[in-house]
Amino acid sequence: MTTSYRGVIEQFGKQKVMVVGELMLDEYLSGTSNRICREAPVPIVNIQSREDMPGGAANAAINLAALGANVTFVTVTGKDEGGQIVASLLKEAGVDTQGILFDSKRETLTKKRVLSSGHLLVRYDTGTTDPLTGTMEQRLIRKIATLYDQVDAVLLSDYGYGIITDKVIEALSYLQKQQPKLLVVDAKNLARYRDLHPVAVKPNYGEAIQLLGLKKEESGRRVDQILAHGKDMLEITGARIATVTIDSEGAVIFERGKTPYRTYTKGVPDSQAVGAGDTYVSTLTLALSLGVTALAAAEIAAGAANVVVHKTGTAACSGEELVEHFTPRQKIITDRKELAERIHSYHEQGRKVVFTNGCFDILHRGHITYLAAAKERGDLLIIGVNSDESVRMLKGPTRPINNLEDRMAVLAALDCVDHVVSFSQRTPIELIKIIKPDVFVKGGDYTEDTLPEAPIVKALGGKVEILSYVEEKSTTAVINKIHAQATAGV
Repeated sequence: MTTSYRGVIEQFGKQKVMVVGELMLDEYLSGTSNRICREAPVPIVNIQSREDMPGGAANAAINLAALGANVTFVTVTGKDEGGQIVASLLKEAGVDTQGILFDSKRETLTKKRVLSSGHLLVRYDTGTTDPLTGTMEQRLIRKIATLYDQVDAVLLSDYGYGIITDKVIEALSYLQKQQPKLLVVDAKNLARYRDLHPVAVKPNYGEAIQLLGLKKEESGRRVDQILAHGKDMLEITGARIATVTIDSEGAVIFERGKTPYRTYTKGVPDSQAVGAGDTYVSTLTLALSLGVTALAAAEIAAGAANVVVHKTGTAACSGEELVEHFTPRQKIITDRKELAERIHSYHEQGRKVVFTNGCFDILHRGHITYLAAAKERGDLLIIGVNSDESVRMLKGPTRPINNLEDRMAVLAALDCVDHVVSFSQRTPIELIKIIKPDVFVKGGDYTEDTLPEAPIVKALGGKVEILSYVEEKSTTAVINKIHAQATAGV
């Protein structure tokens, strides 16, 4: 866990966030089934338990509270049992519910799921989806305006069920001009929010291709499809940052004037991914509100989403769980026997192992781009890191700037990195013999003929790939710039 990541997460409790969007009730009816219905060929489920959870924008509010933030939720919902249940759950979780307005003419949005022995059989939805009008619309606008100056950031979570109307957007635009806030939008139709110029937007893959007018691609091709349309995405949404979540393929992050970036996730059944998008955008909002870079915010958000997809139902990620997720000891391997056992297991599972190595003394954007590209070559990315002694042998007596422990910890915090292991020789040939990588990756400042590792990689059945070199992005260049500025008295 890098000190900076830990520091960001620990500061979540200082932030005040307003969430505006649809309140939903996620109702889970669980039981068992061993009979078929006479009326139709469907199972009869003996319901044994019911669990109610806040859904939709309410789930985003729950996630923000779980991460430690001070959260105010603003919405209009039905004046019925469902609305009261969710409001009570939100209050218990520490969410400020003074912004929830109850309307006797609306029915609370409810998604009921029936599960048998943990398997989802059916989901049916009820509730009012008509746009707000008249008095309730004006009351919502006044409530937003009243609370606006009390928060650091605003998250608009628009499921397209009538809460955030055109007039509400107009009111938000006026408020942003008067008193700009960090604004993040997660919406079915992000084009509606272009004039708000949000700091960040978070479409999922389906929303992104609809926004861009593209056809749906098969899994494995979707990332490349989206990567080709980053400028279009930013132009259509008016955002500075766009993070497109692509289910099990992770997320692609676009930022104006920057190289696109990708984060990764672990594939899970769709039934376990309920609410993961709310977790992602909530964490992203908090991180950005603290002024961290888009890349760091995206890494932290991806980590939180990875936590919740391994839970059942509509779940949230706590700050403690997020810290634990990024703890380097889960990725750093110091024992060669443990490394060999893990590698054997990965190969037995048919997982494609990618290996690269380097000093990684001062981690910069060139490294990040290179490592993200390396991860795309397989299922697991393992990094060999030169020990302090071997760095001195290669770079001279003044290096490394950062010691081995720090360099490994920073790398382990990257979501695209699966394992980090050190070596003390000039080359990682001994590591390669243990790892037997399917792909050995190096940057474009090398050629295959100049790599002493290439013959052993090929002899073990792997292949060598040389990735494009990122011009003017190197540790030496960073150090030289620091020296030049120090000499010049800057």
